[in-house]
Amino acid sequence: MQITDDILVGILKDKVINNTQLFDAQEFAKSANISLRQALVEKDFITNENLGLLIANYLKIPYVVLSKTAISEEVLRLIPERVARKQRAICFSRDTDGIKVAFSDPTATEIIGPIEKKTGQKVIPYFATEQDIFNTLSLYRKDLQKTFDTLIREAALRSSNPNQYDAPVAKIVDLIIDSAYQNKASDIHIEPEERNSIVRFRIDGILHAVLQFPIHLHDRIVTRIKVMSKLRTDEHLAPQDGKIGVKLYEENLDLRVSIVPIVEGEKVVLRLLASKMSQFTLKDLGMNEVDLAKVTEAMHRSYGMILSTGPTGSGKSTSIYAILKILNTSEKNITTIEDPVEYRLRGINQIQVNAKTNLTFASGLRSILRQDPNIVFVGEIRDSETAGIAVNAALTGHLVLSTLHTNDSATALPRLIDMHIEPFLVASTVNVIIAQRLVRKICQVCKAAKYIERGELVKNIPDSLISKYFGNATSLQIFAGIGCKLCHNTGYAGRIGIFEVLTVSKEIKKLITQKFDSDIMKQKAVDEGMSTMLDDGMDKIVRGQTTLEEVLRVTKVEK
Repeated sequence: MQITDDILVGILKDKVINNTQLFDAQEFAKSANISLRQALVEKDFITNENLGLLIANYLKIPYVVLSKTAISEEVLRLIPERVARKQRAICFSRDTDGIKVAFSDPTATEIIGPIEKKTGQKVIPYFATEQDIFNTLSLYRKDLQKTFDTLIREAALRSSNPNQYDAPVAKIVDLIIDSAYQNKASDIHIEPEERNSIVRFRIDGILHAVLQFPIHLHDRIVTRIKVMSKLRTDEHLAPQDGKIGVKLYEENLDLRVSIVPIVEGEKVVLRLLASKMSQFTLKDLGMNEVDLAKVTEAMHRSYGMILSTGPTGSGKSTSIYAILKILNTSEKNITTIEDPVEYRLRGINQIQVNAKTNLTFASGLRSILRQDPNIVFVGEIRDSETAGIAVNAALTGHLVLSTLHTNDSATALPRLIDMHIEPFLVASTVNVIIAQRLVRKICQVCKAAKYIERGELVKNIPDSLISKYFGNATSLQIFAGIGCKLCHNTGYAGRIGIFEVLTVSKEIKKLITQKFDSDIMKQKAVDEGMSTMLDDGMDKIVRGQTTLEEVLRVTKVEK
C-alpha cells in the first residue's frame, strides 16, 4: 500500500502533531514543492526516525534503521546498484529465515520475485525512510582511482595509437563530481603538483586524497570545468569564480567554482550545494531540548535579533536555514541577503551580494526594509554600517537573523559594541546567541566502547566537568569507531553540532549596558543555566555520539 498524504494525515493526526502543525506542514509542502513527509521533518514537528516507525506500524511491517545496521558487501549486492537506486531498496541481511530488504515505498515489490528466484529464499520486506536508504546507497561506491584507471585504459584500447589517445575528459569530470556527491563531500579540490594532479574530497570537514592523475591531463580538466561554469578559458593568471549546474540521478546539483593560479598551475575548488545538505533540522544538527526551547522561544518573537556565531565552516548558516524553514509560512514575508546564496529555499526571497553593482550587505539590507519584510536574514554582519541597519531593523518590528565570526556566544555582545552600536541598543535588540562547532559523529555501524583512565582526561578537561558526567570513577567508558566501509575506515560518519545558547536575560542586559567583560557575561549565563560548548561536547561523548579527540579539536579548553 502506498502512503499517500491523506493516509499520512490519518496516521499522525491527534497522535503526535496538532491541527495547527499539520496545516503549517501542508502549506509548507505546497510552497516548497516537497512531500508532506519531508515538510513534517524539516519543520521539526517529528523526527525522521519516529515518522518511519509510525508508518511501519501502520503498514504492519518491521522497521529498520539502516544507518545503525552492519551490511555485508555480499548481501548488499544481491540487488544491483542501478536497481537499488531506482527502486529505493536495500538488501541488508540474510539468514535462514530469508533475505531482508528495506523499502521506502512498500508498493515497489517488483524486485521481490527476481531476488527470490536468484537466491532460492523468501524476501522479508522492511520499511526504511527514504533519507536512510539514500544515505546507505553510498555503500555501493567504487574506488575512484580504479574507476579512473579503467576509463583511461579503455580510451587507450580504442585508440589506433595507445600512446596518443584522447582521454575522456568530460567523463572524468562527471565521475569526480558524482563520486564526491555519493561520498557526501562538501568540497572537491583539484590541485596540480610537479608530476601529478591530486583530487581531494572534504568529507565531514576533513580532506581525503581520492584520485591521482598525470599532470598533462590537468589543464584539460580545468578547461572542461571552465567551459561548464562559463568562465574564460584563455585566462590563466587571474582568479575566476563561477557556478555549474549538474543533473544527477538523485537531484539537480549546483556547484560553486573557484579557480586560482598557483605556482604549478591552476587550482580548482568546487563547493557542492546539494539540497540534501539543507534538509537538516535543529534536532538533526544535535541541539539538545533545553537549548532548542530557548531558540524556539526567540524565533517566535515578532522582533529582535538571533545571532549565530563561530568560525568559518562551523555550520552557522545551516542552523539559520533550519530556523528559516520553521518560520517559513504563507503569511510571512521572509527576505535574505547572502554571500553567496548557498541553498535555495522556496517561498523565501533570497538576494545575492554583488560588489560589481554595489549590492552590499548594507545597501541590500536598506532595500529589503522597503519591501515590508517580517523576517530578515543578513548572511553576515561584517561592518558597522550593516550592524547599525540590522539593529535598527530589529528595533522597528522585524525579526533579524544573522551570523558573526566570534569564538563563543558572549563575545558577540562586545563585538557589536566595537562596531559602534550603543550598548543599550545591543541590550534591547539581541534575543539569543547561538555559538557552535561541528564535530564528526562516531560511525554507528562500527562503534565500540573503550576505557580511558581519569588521569588522562584530567589533562584536558576540568575535573569538575568530568565528575558531572562520570562521577568519581577512575576508569571511564567512552566510545570510538573501529572503522568500516561505510565510514571509509575512519571511525566517523557524518557530523553533529556542539552548541551553547545564550539568552539575553534582564541580568545580562544590565551587564551589556555597563560594558562588562564578555567573560563576566558568560559566567552569568552559565549561572543562569547555559551549557557551554565544552559541556555539550562532554554530553555527546557520554552518549556515544562523538569522541573526546573531536571535542578537544574544535573547542578551546580553559581549565
